[in-house]
Amino acid sequence: MKLFVDASAWIGIFDSRDKYHSVASQSLHSIRHQAHLITSDYVFDETLTYLLYRAGKQIAVQCMQWAINAHFVDIFRVKEDIWQDAWEMFQQYDDKQWAFTDCTSFVLMRQHNLHRAFAFDHHFAQAGFQLWPGMDR
Repeated sequence: MKLFVDASAWIGIFDSRDKYHSVASQSLHSIRHQAHLITSDYVFDETLTYLLYRAGKQIAVQCMQWAINAHFVDIFRVKEDIWQDAWEMFQQYDDKQWAFTDCTSFVLMRQHNLHRAFAFDHHFAQAGFQLWPGMDR
């Protein structure tokens, strides 16, 4: 199973005070031997910044070290083509409050033919992706 992982899932896994901590941790545990997780450097920028201020630097560092060392996690770098397409998307949808990082995630997911996101952010569903494990943040 291939899943794109959003900041909302990383935060849920690593911030014990997050309202989705239990479900995020259990979900990761249930798929860790059969999943290929894909995320981006922009998602990690968002995740680490949040964790730094909410849970502390040690937790932020632990999160990134875990992701770097996990053999089933790939962190893609947002390149110029993804950035340009995300910028066009960001400008295009006046009726959506999608963050620029969300737009980079949507473009990356489409480029890699990914349909599911390990996320608790309803913006992924708005963009036509399936949330996994199926909850809304």
